[in-house]
Amino acid sequence: MGATRLKIIDLESGDQPFVSRDGGAAIAFNGEIYNHLQIRAELETLGHQFRSHCDTETVLHAFLEWDTLCFSRLRGMFAAAIWTESGKRLVLARDRLGIKPLYIARRERDIYFGSELKAILSHPEIERRLCLAGLDCYLATNYVPGPWTLVEGIEKLAPGSWMEWRDGEIRSDSYWRLPRGVYNSWTMDSATQELDRLLRESIREHLLSDVPLGMWLSGGIDSSTILHYASQASGAPLKTFSISFRARSFDETEYIRRVARQYGTEHQELDLSPEKDLQGAIEEFARYSDEPTADAGALPVWFLSKLSKTRTTVSLSGEGADELFGGYLTYRANRLARLVRRLPRKAIEWSLAALRRWPVSDEKISLEYRLKRFLEGCLVAPERAHIYWNGTFSDAEKAAILQLPLPDALRGLLNSLRELLPGEDDLSPYLWFDQKHFLPDDILTKVDRMSMAHSVEVRPPFLDHRIVEFAATLPASFKIRGSRQKVILKELMKDKLPRSILRRKKTGLDIPAHEWLRGPLRDLLMSTLMAGVAEHAGLFRPSTIENLLRLHMERRANLGYQLWGLMTLFLWMKEWRIQTEYSPAAEGWARETARTCT
Repeated sequence: MGATRLKIIDLESGDQPFVSRDGGAAIAFNGEIYNHLQIRAELETLGHQFRSHCDTETVLHAFLEWDTLCFSRLRGMFAAAIWTESGKRLVLARDRLGIKPLYIARRERDIYFGSELKAILSHPEIERRLCLAGLDCYLATNYVPGPWTLVEGIEKLAPGSWMEWRDGEIRSDSYWRLPRGVYNSWTMDSATQELDRLLRESIREHLLSDVPLGMWLSGGIDSSTILHYASQASGAPLKTFSISFRARSFDETEYIRRVARQYGTEHQELDLSPEKDLQGAIEEFARYSDEPTADAGALPVWFLSKLSKTRTTVSLSGEGADELFGGYLTYRANRLARLVRRLPRKAIEWSLAALRRWPVSDEKISLEYRLKRFLEGCLVAPERAHIYWNGTFSDAEKAAILQLPLPDALRGLLNSLRELLPGEDDLSPYLWFDQKHFLPDDILTKVDRMSMAHSVEVRPPFLDHRIVEFAATLPASFKIRGSRQKVILKELMKDKLPRSILRRKKTGLDIPAHEWLRGPLRDLLMSTLMAGVAEHAGLFRPSTIENLLRLHMERRANLGYQLWGLMTLFLWMKEWRIQTEYSPAAEGWARETARTCT
């Protein structure tokens, strides 16, 4: 068991696992525990003696005192591996929301693990074969939901759980589960007061750092809320960083600057334009992403991490607020689709056919793009539509680009969502699904890999588990009311932030993918897809992918996000020499894996 750490904090333990004083236990640890000083004080009253000031040693002592019960006491983000010599026992654990990764592979009675996929791939006994169940999910959703990865036989340890290995035998359990269906009789006043208290406490803890700390700022309500509370808790001006797209039709630069001026931050911004080395950054993704980053937002996060590294090594961010408080447009689409599905199917198909004759626009946020995607989702089941609106290929499109059928791995995940529909309301099942899958396996994965590549630690205060548990008790009307979204957050901040910030439309860090793949990234796209299809022609259908490229380049369709996912997939497969030669036995194995995992 070993550890290699980024130079964020100079721990006394060096680059080796932290070993207990008697040599009977050791820990390899990745992350931050924000309440470790309180836990340490309690352990000292129980007789524990410490020889460092780091939270890694605190976690080891907590485990020696409380065993696996210790994990529910930790507040923070972490992946941990703990070995106890007396019982020849290994325990692996991951934080509640899956902010930090932990991969595992089993070969007969042996176990391999690492906080990066490449740590396991470095072992000569691990085969590098593409996982068909993972590919099924990736092509549909843009990410690979746990437990799968895109490497056959390697899985992710579930957030909020631990696993024990002892003499080849494995057992596991959850120490925390995502809450659902736990409602409280809040008034808006009492709920905003509680959210105010929780945010103050969470952000105060997240600000604790021995190294320079900054903030990622987008000019939206999420990051601006974090900045407001952080400015109140900090005794010095904060450093803030942002990425803008002045070439995009909607420019958020002025919103960002307005918030930075209001709180007197030391602000730096970068205009992400085609003049930057976009191709070089994307090619580096293949090594740092562990799995392909089909979310095109990884590109601005890469440059944002690079920018913030110039002055800080820790940054706060606003991830999680959309999933907790209903910030995505898809949640409103789910409601509207219920009404549209009452129409005759032929009427929806006719409307969609008419829309497809509209001129193609380069913007993802264009009316044309959204309406087409929305109506296509109205033609499938509600649970499928939910992932389709944020995803890429439909079931028919997946089948068209592949030479062999994939196991329907996604069905098991969507069954869990369908069973919750309809629930007590028409919002909480979708929020629960996104917190369980989309948040850890897309949003947090993207931020962690891009930031860690630049030795930047990103902390999301909204994902303190107490805030997550609180959000689950709120009625749907406190999150979405008509066309208003994140209602409670806007109520809380209405006298604190400029009105323009509260009313601005959500844009996020979406790059103009359609345009860039026709322009500055065209050569990279064409060469990568042609080489990838040629090498893996036994799995992918060259004629279909060539047709997708032609439709996109001739502006007959906007397929930038589908092509982005294929491009990053092939770049990753080339970097890690992933194999796709499948026999009937391998296909059967993949189907059985999909069945047992779901």
